[in-house]
Amino acid sequence: MIGILALQGGVVEHAQLLRACGATVREVRTPAGLEGLDGLVLPGGESTTMTLGIAREGLAEPLRRFAASGRPLLATCAGLILLDRDHLGVLPIACERNAFGRQIRSFESDVTVAGLDDGPIRAVFIRAPRVTEIGPGPPGVEVVAEVDGAVVGVRSGAIEGYAFHPELTDDARIHERFVAAVAAAGGGARDAA
Repeated sequence: MIGILALQGGVVEHAQLLRACGATVREVRTPAGLEGLDGLVLPGGESTTMTLGIAREGLAEPLRRFAASGRPLLATCAGLILLDRDHLGVLPIACERNAFGRQIRSFESDVTVAGLDDGPIRAVFIRAPRVTEIGPGPPGVEVVAEVDGAVVGVRSGAIEGYAFHPELTDDARIHERFVAAVAAAGGGARDAA
């Protein structure tokens, strides 16, 4: 069972890809929605709107507990921003919003993602962030993707975050890998939340 934070953003697109990869999907809007999940997606959208929704619904601490539980978590675009130290503080990173420019500066690029087989992925960047700082402190963060020298993908344990929208292409490899990680983790970590 994979949850998608459904306060705003690319919920439908992630759900379609996850279901195509064999996952059961639940939209999450309240802390109770996190119960019984084996994995979680923080989708792209508008990070300020999402942050306000998280505060309104009392989701900040439950999301932090979920991230600390060891269950797989996938964050894309605004979801990556939510992980940084100025938002949920899940990872010791700083993100710059709209790092590549406004909506009109959106672009696509072939991006090599460490550990992803069969070559680069076509990445869609829409008002995308970039990671500007990593560290100090645990947990360790590995850079897994860059575009033109900008960090656009990170991994830390069972958490992976990307500045782009893998749900907006027909290349399902990131979602396939995520679903496989959720299946491999099983429900054993579920009770840790």
